Amino acid sequence: MIRVEAALWSRGGPVHGWFQRHPVVGDVLFAVLIMVMVLASVIAVQDIVPEAPDLNLPYLGWIVLGVVPIALRRVLLWWSVGLTVLLMVASVLDYRVWQSLNYTILILAYTVAAYLSFRAAVGATVLLWGTLTMMVVAVIPPAQLGMSAEAALVINYVSAILLFMLGRAIHGRRHKLVELRERARIAEENQQALVTQAINDERRRIARELHDVVAHHIAVMGVLATGARRVLARQPEKADEALATIETTGRATLREMRRLLDVLRSTDEADDEELTPQPSLEAVNALVAQIREAGLPVNLIVEGEPYPLDPGIALTVYRIVQEGLTNTLKHGGPARAGVRIQYSERGLDLEVADTGLGPRSPATESGRVGHGLVGMRERVALYGGTLRTGPRPGGGFRVHAIIPIDTTTAPLGTDTGGNR
Repeated sequence: MIRVEAALWSRGGPVHGWFQRHPVVGDVLFAVLIMVMVLASVIAVQDIVPEAPDLNLPYLGWIVLGVVPIALRRVLLWWSVGLTVLLMVASVLDYRVWQSLNYTILILAYTVAAYLSFRAAVGATVLLWGTLTMMVVAVIPPAQLGMSAEAALVINYVSAILLFMLGRAIHGRRHKLVELRERARIAEENQQALVTQAINDERRRIARELHDVVAHHIAVMGVLATGARRVLARQPEKADEALATIETTGRATLREMRRLLDVLRSTDEADDEELTPQPSLEAVNALVAQIREAGLPVNLIVEGEPYPLDPGIALTVYRIVQEGLTNTLKHGGPARAGVRIQYSERGLDLEVADTGLGPRSPATESGRVGHGLVGMRERVALYGGTLRTGPRPGGGFRVHAIIPIDTTTAPLGTDTGGNR
């Protein structure tokens, strides 16, 4: 039972975490505890000292008012300091406010040092203890202090120094913890980025292998099919062996393709579907709208009569537009961008241009958009197209791709992107 309670109240436990998220509740309970302690001491003194003042309603009001700054210390700290100073000055009217105000001054002395910057903490400390010193020296009689003014000042100054040092130590520890958490968060993000980069690199490597593996198996199947056809009439058993090998090789090819494709799309497929538009020409409209919302004015123009595209070509167009607009948004400065998609009998003409800064040197280009340009060139070259990139004569940057398309054999049922 003791271990369970310790786990609940320990740092990082559920109870401690709840009070961390609701500091006012904890401070109010703390203020109530101080008030109960003061009331208990007042009642005890009345039983021992007959001439002690009665615990009437005004007396109770001063006690309650004296702990209010404690309840507000972490949400309205400067207001708490100001109210405490006013209560110290108001003790001229009724010294009984000191019954609870003594605790409040000590608690606030620690709080200002722990939660304020150094200069602000020094200012608040001087305000609190300077007012207290003035009251001790000029206003409160030694009879009410229970000691000489000099002794009271020594106790006050020692208390002020100790509480200030304690508060600054807690302040430094808290900031160090925040800094460590931030470093841990950045390190975790960097680690995740490295993992993601490694996964993407491996996917690209597998994608390159896919062509070689499948091409090899298909070439073997073609050679065997040619041999089987030639010996079919004269040596049927040889043809049968060749056909069996073709069957085995075909199944192996299919298994290899499935395995590689599963690797390519296994890790982040669900997240990509939720967080990004579908990689098709129809998604270009949504992509342009998203970039506009991010603050970059974009004009989308679709020319010619749209026709069905191979899904791979549609994906290539989408990625080029995405890469071009993203680089403009990140590096182009105050700029405008335009996307032009032109359908023709010869193929697809795509242009992404902006009025931004554009790369200033080869080093800048490789740092800013080098990897993206390589990826775009590989995608376009895969379909026999060309990609040109570079600064515009009037300023800005331009990405221009031409992808040849055989419209007589274009696939049916694929996305065309529609007119804007």
